[in-house]
Amino acid sequence: MIDRLPAATPETLPILYRDERLVVVDKPSGLLVHRSPIDRHETRFALQILRDQLGQRVYAIHRLDKGTSGVLAFGLNPDTAREYGAIFAQRSVVKTYVALVRGWPAVGGTIDRPLAAVEDERSGPPSTEPRESQTSFRRIATFELPVCVDRYPTSRYALVELRPHTGRRHQLRRHLAGESHPIVGDSSYGKGRHNRLFRELFGVQRLLLACTRLEFKPPASAAALRIEAPLAAEFAALLARLSAQYAADPLSSTSP
Repeated sequence: MIDRLPAATPETLPILYRDERLVVVDKPSGLLVHRSPIDRHETRFALQILRDQLGQRVYAIHRLDKGTSGVLAFGLNPDTAREYGAIFAQRSVVKTYVALVRGWPAVGGTIDRPLAAVEDERSGPPSTEPRESQTSFRRIATFELPVCVDRYPTSRYALVELRPHTGRRHQLRRHLAGESHPIVGDSSYGKGRHNRLFRELFGVQRLLLACTRLEFKPPASAAALRIEAPLAAEFAALLARLSAQYAADPLSSTSP
């Protein structure tokens, strides 16, 4: 008699919040929000997984890059997606991210650097005219590894909190790279030598950027929503190891 293999368990996404119109999930790194010609080989999409999980259609309200983990919102009907999409477009949503970056940036500040559009498969060739783009940042902790990567005997990194005030594509990654503090694990705008170091020393296989919180007021509601996601296990474990072994300025009490 041949033993049957157990049936595969359907993939699900952790649900952070749900009401009759909205569902918010914790997206893992490496997962596309929806099908994209840019990643034609991909077969896994947050939209499809959530649709199967809930047994109904869902509609993306905003998006996170494939490598970014964290808070991701969907409407449960087209009207909700349009209404919430307008709130996001009007800059009425406070988005909070954390990232591990190369170097030690200032304690805090705002990056105000116009960005030209990035080509989008849905809208065709981008405009070459740069558009206003602002990102506030706050340094949470610093680390120093006794490893020579560039021309210095040690390599410095920092954990930063980020709040984009505009919604340009790849804004956080491009702003930080433009300040010479690229995000570790960023294969498009980062530094290959630092990415390789984290792969070899810590097994890091992802972009170290996560959306940890969304704050917004739903349509026709007086109360604001604050939805948070914990850092993914591999991101949190890395920070714990860096803090234990390489902290130059330990994690602050208000860190994620």
